[in-house]
Amino acid sequence: MTHAVEANFDGLVGPTHNYAGLSFGNVASTQNSAQLSSPKQAALQGLAKMKALHDMGMLQGVLAPQERPDIHTLRRLGFSGSDADVLAQAARQAPRVLAACCSASSMWTANAATVSPSADTVDGRVHFTPANLTNKFHRSIEHKVTGNILRATFADSQYFAHHDALPGVEHFGDEGAANHTRFCHEYGNQGVEFFVFGRYAFDGCKPAPTVFPARHTYEASEAVARLHGLDPDHVVYAQQNPAVIDQGVFHNDVIAVGNRQVLFCHEQAFLNQAEVINQLSRKMDDQFQVIQVPTSDVSVDDAVRSYLFNSQLLSVGDETHLVIPEECRNNAAVWRYLQQLESGPAPISKLHVFDLKQSMSNGGGPACLRLRVVLNSAEQQACNQNTLMSEALYSRLTTWVKQHYRDQLSEADLADPQLLNESRTALDELTQILKLGSVYPFQQV
Repeated sequence: MTHAVEANFDGLVGPTHNYAGLSFGNVASTQNSAQLSSPKQAALQGLAKMKALHDMGMLQGVLAPQERPDIHTLRRLGFSGSDADVLAQAARQAPRVLAACCSASSMWTANAATVSPSADTVDGRVHFTPANLTNKFHRSIEHKVTGNILRATFADSQYFAHHDALPGVEHFGDEGAANHTRFCHEYGNQGVEFFVFGRYAFDGCKPAPTVFPARHTYEASEAVARLHGLDPDHVVYAQQNPAVIDQGVFHNDVIAVGNRQVLFCHEQAFLNQAEVINQLSRKMDDQFQVIQVPTSDVSVDDAVRSYLFNSQLLSVGDETHLVIPEECRNNAAVWRYLQQLESGPAPISKLHVFDLKQSMSNGGGPACLRLRVVLNSAEQQACNQNTLMSEALYSRLTTWVKQHYRDQLSEADLADPQLLNESRTALDELTQILKLGSVYPFQQV
C-alpha cells in the first residue's frame, strides 16, 4: 500500500459574490435573490474554514476564482466596444445575462471537476475532468478557466492527467464531484468510486424528476469513468431519488456524503437504496458502515434548509469528524439528531460548526466549497506548493481580501466598470501569490 492522504482544495470566493438567484432548483439561491451580499465577509468565512482544517492537521489547498464579470463571454453574445461599453450595453439590454456573467459560483469547487486518485486509474496518475455544468448558463462558462487553474495547480504530467470537459450538451450534463464520492479502506489503496446521477439522457422511460431539473446524467458518469481508466469492478452507479430532487436536492451532496468506509445519507437519497448499499458493501468487501437518517428524525425539507448532508466527513487520526454549517445548529430537528449521533455508537465522533452564512445564503455549504484530491507523498510534492494552506498563506490571503474586496455588493453594482477593474487587479495579484501563471483571459491578450 502507498501512503496517501485526502486533501481538500477549497475555492476562494470571488470579488463579485452576489445574490442574483440564478440557480433554479437550488432553494437557498432562489429565496435570497436580490439581497445585498458581502464579498469580503464571504471570502473571509471561506478562508477561516480552510485555516481551521489546516490547523486540524488536514492537507488543505486553495483554488482561485474565475474572472468576473466575464467580458469574453459577453462579447461572444454580441456586446461590443470598450469593456465599459460592454457592461453598459449588457446592463441596459440583458441585465439577467450580465448577472449570469458576474456569478462567483466557482467558489463551490465541488462542482469544479471529478477527480480519481492514482490508486484507482489504469495509468497510475491522478485524473481530473472539469465539469461542463451545462444545466446552468452561468456555470457552463466556467470549465475552460477551471481547467487552466487545475493544470496550474497540478502541473506535472508524470503524476497528473487532465481531460477536457465533456461535450456541452444536456445528454452529458456533468456536475462534477458534487455527485461523486470515493470509498476506500485506506486512501492509498484502490477504492470504489461512487457516481450518482439524476436521469438517463437516452432513455425517456426511466424515472426522472418533474419539478426541478436533473442536472447530471448517467451517460456523463460513464464517460468520466472511461476517461479516468477506472476498473468497472470498482465503480458503482446510483440514481438520485427523483422525489427528493423535486424537493430541492439538486446535487447528491445535499442528501449524502461519504468518506473511507462510511456513507452518511438520508433514507430517501437514492432510487432502490437497499440495492445501492448492497452493491457498495459487496465492493467494499462487506467492511462498510452506513448511517441512514430516517425521515421521522429529519425531513428532506429540514435536510435541504440546514444542509446537514452538505457537510465534510473527515478522518482525523482514528476518528471521523463532521464539518457542518451553523444552520444545522439552528434547526431543532437536525441539531437534536446530531447530538444523538455524536454521543451514540455511530462512527462520527465529533462535530465542527462553521459560520458560512454568505455561501449558505447562495445555496452552498461546507461540502460545496471543497474539491477532494487524494495524493500520495510524491504527488503532494509535485503539486503547486504555493496553493497549499499555511500560516503565511492564510495571512497573505486575508490581507489580500481585505485590500481588494467590497464590503457590500448589489446586483446593480455589477455594471460598474470599476468592479471589473478591481476584480482584475485582485486576480492578477492572486496569480502571483499562488504562482499560477496566466490562467485568465485578461492576462492572455
